Amino acid sequence: MVLVGPSGAGKSTWAAARYRADEVVSSDALRGVVGSGPHDLDASSDAFDLLERIVAARLGRGLTTVVDTLGLDDARRTAWLALARAAGLPAVVVLLTTPPELCRERNRGRDRPVPAQVITGQIRKAGSIATTLDLEGWDEVHRTDETGGAAESAPERPLGSTTSTTAERRTSQGLRFVLQVGRFPWGEDPATWLAEVALAADRAGFAGLALLDHLIQIPQVGRAWEPIPEPWVTLGLLAGLDTGLELGTLVTPVTFRPPGITAKAAATLDALTGGRAFVGLGAGWWEREHAAYGLPFPPARERLADLEHAITTMRALWAPGTKSAGGLPETTCYPRPAHEIPVIVGGSGDRTLRIARAHADAVNVRTSELERARAALEGSDVRITVLDLPTIGRDRDDTWARVERLRGSTKATAYAERTYAGTPAEQRVRYGALADRGVDTVFLAVGDLDGPDDVERLAPLVV
Repeated sequence: MVLVGPSGAGKSTWAAARYRADEVVSSDALRGVVGSGPHDLDASSDAFDLLERIVAARLGRGLTTVVDTLGLDDARRTAWLALARAAGLPAVVVLLTTPPELCRERNRGRDRPVPAQVITGQIRKAGSIATTLDLEGWDEVHRTDETGGAAESAPERPLGSTTSTTAERRTSQGLRFVLQVGRFPWGEDPATWLAEVALAADRAGFAGLALLDHLIQIPQVGRAWEPIPEPWVTLGLLAGLDTGLELGTLVTPVTFRPPGITAKAAATLDALTGGRAFVGLGAGWWEREHAAYGLPFPPARERLADLEHAITTMRALWAPGTKSAGGLPETTCYPRPAHEIPVIVGGSGDRTLRIARAHADAVNVRTSELERARAALEGSDVRITVLDLPTIGRDRDDTWARVERLRGSTKATAYAERTYAGTPAEQRVRYGALADRGVDTVFLAVGDLDGPDDVERLAPLVV
């Protein structure tokens, strides 16, 4: 096991809480043996000579060995991996994701602190090393922190919420991934198919699961006679599973239900899940499904006014107490939500973005619309999420086979370009660029999500 993190990240504390002292090979401790103390940097060369000999000897005997150094040297790290492989031992990296400010504070409190410019370089290296670790071939890359608990049990602030509810699930690039399920090839056992997909998403590390809200399957996804379930009923089924997934819609048209009914459904889901519900809202766009179900489909101007009114109404019903608010004579809505339910507005039109800036926690756009959203939301606290529809294969051959299967009458090269076809490693480069441009959450939808095995194929994106 190799610990990775800058000075002050808490590596030694983490190791001491989990392993016997004899199992931990610490460069700091060895500096104390061959130098004047654990922070005697002048003794580093001799200390590392000893460390390498001890690590090799322990691995040669098949002993558990925890290497407690910065772990930022790629050559040393891969050499230790090779030694573990030669010894037939499992090899694990533990990446300490402790906030940089806390690392610096701890460093300043030491008798011999690491120079400021040095720790800055360490923090920068640690912040960019995650993808490298994923590609080196370790049996597991475990992410944690030493701020008082592991990263997977740190309090969550999902999409603008001010109440901590579930474990934070962000990738090493700082992104949250929510699996969007829009097609349902569930065969003869819908409930089992849904449950297996949700459980696989939870195991893979997705932050949440979102369902489309349509009355007829949309042509962008499938054929009209293919199933598309009512989402709030379906989310109730998923709420009964033992997962940490956030659950919601992306997006619910305000034309389908009065906003109070959607608010009631979301509040119930939030209470049942202990604070894991979110609501995606949009103005609606597909006239056919409205006509088929006898629903009015007013002009876009009216639908956008209804969108703004819906958010105001829903927030009034979710607020504490019972009073006149949001144009309602009373706000009697029990059970109350377990946390402040995030509202995500879908769309990139000028008025939609103004509504999102004024009333929403987040706005969801296509990746091609990102710059437009960034300009409209500059200076606000509204988070930007993107709906991404890539083609992802396990390797290059598998990716191309999927392109051929999915492209229909579209030219293969055009389809591959439009859907950013690539392997997980290639997709992570693209997602890193999205994170650098201010994206908080990726709603990931793939056109060949046939079951839990396909969710597992996406897992490398979510580490």
